[in-house]
Amino acid sequence: MKVGPIVAAAILLAPGAAHAQQPAILGTWQFDLNQGEQKEGPRTVIVRGDSSASYGTETVRWRILGDSLALALGGEWVNYKLRLKGKRLTLSGGDLVEPVTFNRVGPPSARPDSVSVPEDPDSVVEEAQGRAS
Repeated sequence: MKVGPIVAAAILLAPGAAHAQQPAILGTWQFDLNQGEQKEGPRTVIVRGDSSASYGTETVRWRILGDSLALALGGEWVNYKLRLKGKRLTLSGGDLVEPVTFNRVGPPSARPDSVSVPEDPDSVVEEAQGRAS
């Protein structure tokens, strides 16, 4: 599945220590229509403190690595270059053809109990390697 301007969400920090920056990425983000409605991808992304990000009917896991946002998509991490300035978030790279900008419009909504946070692809690999040993 191509996620386009995610996240999608997820999801959305400036360079530096991930723990210190997590609050900056949390929130509800909307696609900046000034960049043109022809761009594909989600129009609203919700990034939560439980490492989940949702857009449309999809929920993914996110993490910050330096100045990159990584999203767990299809059982592997996809990395996006992340730039956060005030209430504007710009993602580039990964599967994006061109940069995509979102504006923070509010706090994140709670993840429904019926929706689980996808597994960390690294944990799945480590678990499989442990069984093979």
